[in-house]
Amino acid sequence: MMAEERILIDHQKIKSRKGYHFIKRFFDVVLSTGGLIFLSPIMAVIAYKIKKEDDGPVFYKQIRVGKDGRRFEMYKFRSMVPNADQLLAKLKSQNEVDGAMFKMKHDPRITKIGHFIREHSLDELPQLVNVLKGDMSLVGPRPPLPSEVKQYTDYDKQRLYVMPGCTGLWQATERNNVGFDEMVQLDMRYIQKSSFVFDCWIIWKTIEIMFKPNGSY
Repeated sequence: MMAEERILIDHQKIKSRKGYHFIKRFFDVVLSTGGLIFLSPIMAVIAYKIKKEDDGPVFYKQIRVGKDGRRFEMYKFRSMVPNADQLLAKLKSQNEVDGAMFKMKHDPRITKIGHFIREHSLDELPQLVNVLKGDMSLVGPRPPLPSEVKQYTDYDKQRLYVMPGCTGLWQATERNNVGFDEMVQLDMRYIQKSSFVFDCWIIWKTIEIMFKPNGSY
């Protein structure tokens, strides 16, 4: 079983891969800049639809934890009602995944347009700005919430050895079909085997699921 594969990461080895990190950062800047320009008409339509459905903000900003535990403000298109964070406490008992993560398939906080942009991973597009700022990479582990990190074991904290990503091996393959422990294992596998070719494959798979959703919610 994947959850039983306890992958241990050599932190120093990861840090020593300066050539790979330089190339990765170069393509992050080039592709995120191109993506923001090319996708701007689609982003404008999404912003209009969100604003049309209710009068709340178009964008959602949330504090996440990045590489080496550094906190940053992550951007997304708002896919939930404006007071979603306040309603979360009432839904905690209905969490459908184990571990330090909250997921609920029929979350009542999600708006009509929110369902669509989540299904096709379009809510993540504003994170291209985070990539330009250097908070995130195009490919990497999902950036966790500070409250999630407080529940992490030392093993889980290995996810923070690298820059978090807009997409990753978990998002491009299993997504919500697996629980927290399995997600961690996929992240460990990515960190251990990361390469420019592997990153390109994950980006390609992510583009595929934008057209053929893989169970995101």
